[in-house]
Amino acid sequence: PLAADAGRPVYVYREDVLAECRKYGVFPTDQTPPELARSFIRDLYRYEIRQLRNRYIRTQFSKQEYSARVVELRNKYPVLALHARQWVV
Repeated sequence: PLAADAGRPVYVYREDVLAECRKYGVFPTDQTPPELARSFIRDLYRYEIRQLRNRYIRTQFSKQEYSARVVELRNKYPVLALHARQWVV
């Protein structure tokens, strides 16, 4: 948080982070704590990884293909490589 408005922190998000957030339908405001926005995107990732694992367990694809899909999914969420504090300037 860079400033305070009536005792509440004001967050200034990095433009690249905002662009990534928009891909997932997340539109944080200057009042949205970065931890909350990151948590929402992390939950989306967890949902997708669980769905992928369930499909693998149902033998819809090989272990090698599963591994490749896990890497592909991880690469789909590059913003999660940043700590929440790195989401703001």
